Amino acid sequence: MAEGAAGQTIRTTCPYCGVGCGVLATPQDDGSVAIAGDPDHPANFGKLCSKGTALGATLGMEGRLTHPSIHGQQAGWDAALELVASRFSEAIAEHGPDSVALYVSGQLLTEDYYVANKLMKGFIGSANIDTNSRLCMASSVAAHRRAFGSDTVPALYDDLDEADLVVLVGSNFAWCHPVLFQRLLAARESRGMRIIVIDPRRTMTAEAADLHLPLEPDSDAALFLGLLRHIEAEGLADTAYLEAHVSGPEAALAEARALPVARVAGLTGLPAEQIRAFYEAFARTPRTLTIFSQGVNQSVRGTDKANAIINCHLYTGRIGKPGASPFSITGQPNAMGGREVGGLANMLAAHMNIEDGAARERVQRFWQAPTMATQPGLKAVDLFDAVLDGRIKALWIMATNPADSLPEAGRVDAALKACPFVVVSDILTETDTTRHAHVLLPALGWGEKDGTVTNSERRISRQRGFLPPPGEARADWWMLAEVARRMGFSGFDYADAAAIFREHAALSAFENDGSRDFDIGGVAAIGDAAFDAMAPFLWPKPLAGPEGGRFFARGGFYTPDRKARMIAVGLPPVSKPRDDRHGLWLNTGRIRDQWHTMTRTGRAPALLGQFGEPFVEIHPADAEAAGIAAADLVRVTTPHGEAILRALVTKRQRPGSVFVPIHWTDRFASHARIDRLVDRMTDPVSGQPGLKRTPARIDRYAAHWFGFAVTAQRPTPPAGAYWAIAPVEGGYRIEMAGEHAPEEIQPMAARLFGLAEDAAEWVALHDREAGRSRLAAFRGEALAGALFLGPEPVALSRAFLADAMASRHSAGERFRILAGRGGADRPDRGAMLCACFQVGVNEILAAIRSGTASVEAIGDALKAGTNCGSCRHDIRRMLDDHRLEKAG
Repeated sequence: MAEGAAGQTIRTTCPYCGVGCGVLATPQDDGSVAIAGDPDHPANFGKLCSKGTALGATLGMEGRLTHPSIHGQQAGWDAALELVASRFSEAIAEHGPDSVALYVSGQLLTEDYYVANKLMKGFIGSANIDTNSRLCMASSVAAHRRAFGSDTVPALYDDLDEADLVVLVGSNFAWCHPVLFQRLLAARESRGMRIIVIDPRRTMTAEAADLHLPLEPDSDAALFLGLLRHIEAEGLADTAYLEAHVSGPEAALAEARALPVARVAGLTGLPAEQIRAFYEAFARTPRTLTIFSQGVNQSVRGTDKANAIINCHLYTGRIGKPGASPFSITGQPNAMGGREVGGLANMLAAHMNIEDGAARERVQRFWQAPTMATQPGLKAVDLFDAVLDGRIKALWIMATNPADSLPEAGRVDAALKACPFVVVSDILTETDTTRHAHVLLPALGWGEKDGTVTNSERRISRQRGFLPPPGEARADWWMLAEVARRMGFSGFDYADAAAIFREHAALSAFENDGSRDFDIGGVAAIGDAAFDAMAPFLWPKPLAGPEGGRFFARGGFYTPDRKARMIAVGLPPVSKPRDDRHGLWLNTGRIRDQWHTMTRTGRAPALLGQFGEPFVEIHPADAEAAGIAAADLVRVTTPHGEAILRALVTKRQRPGSVFVPIHWTDRFASHARIDRLVDRMTDPVSGQPGLKRTPARIDRYAAHWFGFAVTAQRPTPPAGAYWAIAPVEGGYRIEMAGEHAPEEIQPMAARLFGLAEDAAEWVALHDREAGRSRLAAFRGEALAGALFLGPEPVALSRAFLADAMASRHSAGERFRILAGRGGADRPDRGAMLCACFQVGVNEILAAIRSGTASVEAIGDALKAGTNCGSCRHDIRRMLDDHRLEKAG
């Protein structure tokens, strides 16, 4: 591992989305790490988004798991590993290999994933290993395999620069893949290409589109069936390509012919003229790139949706050509690496099919494995059902948080409580999943671990360590190999990640000869020094033959007859209907500055400046019907549970639907684990749950008191109340509300701040008749905490109070804290619009009102929008609103 000395810059790869950006990490003398984009990395050319820019702030030791533990008591590695090996072995001996399971993650490096897959499928002999990538892109994998015979992504990022039309389907590209989105906008600026966005919400991506189609949730298949009908009617079939390289067009066309524009309009809720505009743009633009993501995949018909998109590209021969392909963009940093090693329960290593007996025999021979899984294992939702009903006796969860991320997450809680033996390897001691662990194993985190990841365009990059392992933390592959040896298995004597990578590369080339897409045999003999220095590269990279590039422009699919399959996609039956009690659709997804369940991004104050508490987006008409005003607290209810969230009333939301971010957990909020509310119905082909459409209702949460506080220590929230915690520099902030007003204010504040009442100096203002209180505790010139309570939401400058935690305060300044705002000399910055440079809404508004008249000028004056660029459309909208205000 290339641990970096102070001042030495290490090239590594970002641990967030599937863009796979290169990062320059430079440890500093004071223990901090300077972060910059790698200008030589072909995924990002030096750009980073807000999350990548803030990576240095996520590397602290607070909450880190540094030692193994058994039943909550610190233990040595030998005792912990022996217990894991013995409990797994006992379950297998008594109940068979399918009684144990691994649930892994796109946060793992490829080498970790490879060893986990080898252990389960080739030595334990069960395919009960699945991954949180099942929740992200399993439907795209299934669609690729149905259409291409392999899970092959045909496109490259270069296609963003070469397309004349880019269609974004179910992808908030601006927030979820910001670096690629800025590349797309730059290409439009230089070449004049068009962007069409298909999404029920008017996201920041849709704001930038030339055409936005806000379709009814889950109606994408109908839209693309209608497109296939249109391009057939226009005579746009690439007949030479179809005859040489595609089978099944007639069956696919027969389904599509039943979808004229009028019927598509009825199914999607879109105006017919919008649909025609999209169809005509696609029809007349040979260089069309269709990018699809979670809005397609996270559906009970996700596989069919993806195949409906792919069908349009196959029919027109627009695949594998510059600027022309269907392109599935992954959400996790190593979802692709997991696919390469067979990390999904229904796949085999090196892109081989587990259903293929010859492939199973080939892999078994290569591994010299004693047994081999003979059929697909349980997919994520079914796997936890098997834990709940007792079929699985021992479960190992690695680098993921299923108690928050799986649908109907309350069932996951119940399953983990019922499971006889749960192992969790993670970097944090406390998550909503680790609380169920019998054995906790300390894993290496980003900045410490060493290996490879693969991004959305098939580019393999190195993740390198630049920090020493904390305490006794170890690589996930090391834990797996140690358990394998203790279970009596040979073939796991790896010295380091390089040795695993060589084996993985050798398997990809083993008896391949061009019969499989994934082949990196050209690096199977790479030495340790060369592996350490390995530059990013695209696969395939065979020992001989062409490297990298696009797939399928000249056919060469991986089906038995080497032809692609156009899949006959029909309209789905109505599923998960709304009813009188649950008359809205609940949609879930990501926001710009947060990642998954906030175990990393929730440590960076800069990333919680825009949204410091969980919220629900509601269209004004739906809010009015429910008696909800902006910033009210809202109870969102589905048949599976309820959440309490802050109302964000906005016309960006489609009427009839509400949107809630996925990120908040019980560590950050009292009632915001949104996947507890989400239906667990899955796609019948891929097993991916439909996380975008659950019947729901909204009601105003009638709180009788509201509070806001800042504290130096992590606050202890009052029992029974609503609360949401976020870090700030030097401490924490917390929003609160409840149905029963607290009686003793100062004792409540002391408990909240985590100090004895006599351990601080207090200043306070109480208006008992109005029910309002403001009080602050000081230790010398340091603010230990400040609490503000009232019968309505507390109006004050949250940015000022957050900043106050990292400042010193003389006796004469203490009442300024109680005022809750800084005065003319310290104006309120407002919510953080630019997370990269910590520029608030009020600062941007002040610049606009002073005459700064363009996004570029705002950037020159304040730096806002000059890094990742994801706030540029917010700034542009503020400029437009100001112009309208002046004109009015």
